[in-house]
Amino acid sequence: MNFFNNKLSRINFLILALILPYLYTDMSNRKNSTGITTAALSVVNIIASENLSPRNDWNTPNTAIIGSGIILSDDGYIITNLHVVAGRKNISVELDDGQTKIAKLIGFDQRSDLAVIKISSSEKLVSIKWADSKDVQAGDEVIAIGNAFGLGKTFTSGIVSATGRDYGNPYLELIQTDAAINPGNSGGALLNHKGNLIGMNTKIFSKTGSYAGIGFALPSNKMIDLASEIIQSGSVKRSWIGDFRVKSKRFLLNNKLTYGLEILELKEYGPLFEGGQIQLGAVIISINDQSATWENLTKALQSSFPGDRIALKILNKNNIIDEIEVITEAQKG
Repeated sequence: MNFFNNKLSRINFLILALILPYLYTDMSNRKNSTGITTAALSVVNIIASENLSPRNDWNTPNTAIIGSGIILSDDGYIITNLHVVAGRKNISVELDDGQTKIAKLIGFDQRSDLAVIKISSSEKLVSIKWADSKDVQAGDEVIAIGNAFGLGKTFTSGIVSATGRDYGNPYLELIQTDAAINPGNSGGALLNHKGNLIGMNTKIFSKTGSYAGIGFALPSNKMIDLASEIIQSGSVKRSWIGDFRVKSKRFLLNNKLTYGLEILELKEYGPLFEGGQIQLGAVIISINDQSATWENLTKALQSSFPGDRIALKILNKNNIIDEIEVITEAQKG
């Protein structure tokens, strides 16, 4: 009898040991789900049109743009993408409880495609909880929330594919994700597994305009900095040297392997372009006497103030090295 009891105890212990991990996982998932559900209260639908009166019908005409937004504070400040609201006379926000509010554009940052709008409400709104985007790593589980195709609040899941993506823009370091992001998701939230905000869904890489497995989000830390400055002063005042795109390049210079940044695209305005001192196809080989890496370029731009000088060494098309100084200007728009 004692043998039976001992054997039964061992069997029960074994069964319990096998079941406990699943019970813990289920409880953990329920807790995480609660955080995500709470965060969803802070994600709103946005409709921006040229009509002077709002429409509650979200099946809008072609003149309207449908997107998403994130409640930044309980007094009505909301962040979204600039391309959702730019040039639109009327901006309407649909809250989680179905209420529709008229929003006012407070300010925007053209380089990061971020805009701050504000609504008035007699009740305190549910603001989003933030996470430090510096802690985000490739492989982390994420949830994207937004008004995909104007269908209403939609949840999709995936992982962080990479961090620090430039997408050709030296003023940004974006989070890349494979969570499904479609038209209407712009300005929506990218959450970690706890339901805290790590980024704002900004753009996708797609040949069709719809989900192709590569989406980009503006990191939460960058969002906080930009939104705070917009709320305080109505705009972002930071260094700008022009609109251009670069790619990393390795090549031989004087029989030595050299790393540089090749100019892929350069718009014809801004301090970098003035005087024809740099042209399409030129290669930046030094930035402030440091190697020409993506990290050093973004560091030089983001740590400088309008009026500062950035020293560049440029290898032009004739394989001649030019040393130039670019005087930064205040960011426009």
